[in-house]
Amino acid sequence: MAGEFEATVEIDRPVEEVFAYLADGRNDPEFSPRVQRIEKTPAGPTGVGTVFRSTVKDAGMTTRREFRITAFVPPTLIRWGEVSKNLVTATEGGYDLEALPGGRTRVRIHNVLEGHGIGKLLVGLALGAARKDAPAFGARIKAAVEAS
Repeated sequence: MAGEFEATVEIDRPVEEVFAYLADGRNDPEFSPRVQRIEKTPAGPTGVGTVFRSTVKDAGMTTRREFRITAFVPPTLIRWGEVSKNLVTATEGGYDLEALPGGRTRVRIHNVLEGHGIGKLLVGLALGAARKDAPAFGARIKAAVEAS
C-alpha cells in the first residue's frame, strides 16, 4: 500500500527566496524536528542528481535516509525520490511553488509513502501521522523561511 500526504502554505517572501531556501535540504532541521543531521553531495548548487543524506528519528527509531533530486526547475519545482531502503520510504515527493501578489509565495509539499517488507503493515500508520501533522508541517516551513 502506498499513499500520499500534502500541505499547502502561503509564505510572506518572494518565490525566488523561498525556492533557494527549500532547495538547500540542509535547512530541513529548521522545520522538521525528526531530522537530526543532514549533508549534501556533491558540493555546489543543488540540481538534478544532488543527494541529501540524513539521520532521522521517527516513532522512536533512528534511520538513515538518502534522497536524490529528480527534477529541479527554479523557482517553481523541486522533486525528489528516496533511494535508501527503509521500512517506509518517500518514493517520490516535492515542492510546487507559485508566486503570489505582494511578494508572497504559495508552497505545496507532497510525499508518496510506500511500505517495504513489514513496512507494508506500518505505512498506514505513517501516512496517518503525516497527514495529521501536515498543516503543522506547513506552518513550520512558513515560520522557518520567514525567519531566515
